[in-house]
Amino acid sequence: MKHPKTEQTSAAARARRIVRTSFVGIAANVLLAAFKAAVGLVAGSVSVVMDAVNNLTDALGSILTLVGVKLARRAPDAKHPFGYGRIEYFSAVSIAALVLTAGAGSLVESVKKIVHPAVPEYGMLSLVVVAVAVVAKLLLGRYVSAQGRACNSDALVASGADASFDAILSASTLVGALLVKFAGLNLDGWIGAGISLFILKAGAGMLMESVGNIMGSRPDAEVSKRIRETVEGVPGVIGAYDLVLHNYGPDTAIGSVHVEIDGSLDAAAIHRLTRAVQLAVLDKFHVFLTVGIYAVDPARRADSDAVEAAAKRHPGVKAVHGVFFDEERGTLSFDVLVDFTVRDRDALRAAILAELQGRFPNRSIAINFDTDYSD
Repeated sequence: MKHPKTEQTSAAARARRIVRTSFVGIAANVLLAAFKAAVGLVAGSVSVVMDAVNNLTDALGSILTLVGVKLARRAPDAKHPFGYGRIEYFSAVSIAALVLTAGAGSLVESVKKIVHPAVPEYGMLSLVVVAVAVVAKLLLGRYVSAQGRACNSDALVASGADASFDAILSASTLVGALLVKFAGLNLDGWIGAGISLFILKAGAGMLMESVGNIMGSRPDAEVSKRIRETVEGVPGVIGAYDLVLHNYGPDTAIGSVHVEIDGSLDAAAIHRLTRAVQLAVLDKFHVFLTVGIYAVDPARRADSDAVEAAAKRHPGVKAVHGVFFDEERGTLSFDVLVDFTVRDRDALRAAILAELQGRFPNRSIAINFDTDYSD
């Protein structure tokens, strides 16, 4: 999950915004495609025609976004209790596939043009149309990207980025046309090939990001930080750890967090505190958290600090928390957060135990290793 919703925007309002933006994208891209195709066919320019084809794929992408939003809004049911929000990511994958297909087709045609060159003929009207297209795609890209970020839609953000790329590509086409008209230099096939490679690169990036969301990518570091700060801002919370977020769509997420609290609190006080944590995060981020408890004994702070210092001396250890001295059982337990460079956790555990056993010889020590799910 990259960024759960952080403002009180209803699902219906979000859907309307995506639909409205998608219709604007469809209309703009169809018009641009028509004008570019006409110019390319008249001038005999493969780069302009391929640019027009790319605009059509953008329009198809907007249609897929509309379909994805419609399907994703289906209510949760017994078969899919977390809802259908992830369908939006599949629509983004489909858009990426269209972009890759267009890029591959464009590359084939451009190579043919390089092997068998034909000099295109550009009129001033053709040049004006291409120049207007550059400005139009730049404005469209900024508009769609801004709307996508505002309503947390990966598909719209991808479409907006693609439109911005198109503005650069159209500018390249315009440069090729000017070279033909005023310098007699025919680079049409080469420019078309460059455009094709650019399209393929953009499509690959879009595909990787969308697949990453489906697989479960790391949450946005800034959002994770803000959620932890919100949890730690609840009165009675000493520290927040082990934040895990599961993404079930752009505006649906659940997760869990552990909080350190005073070990002397009774069950009723703990209940009030955990409920306050849940409501604070749900209200601000629309994320439901299950809250686990770490009991802290202020009287053992020096021993807890010694445990933390001993563990942190070992490479790969990022943090230590949940240090608990159970006097009834004579045990010491704590969690160690390690980064992904640590391959042999058993060896690390043995090294930490060897160091601590001398300081706490009469304690049974248990170490739990945490995975760095959120930065």
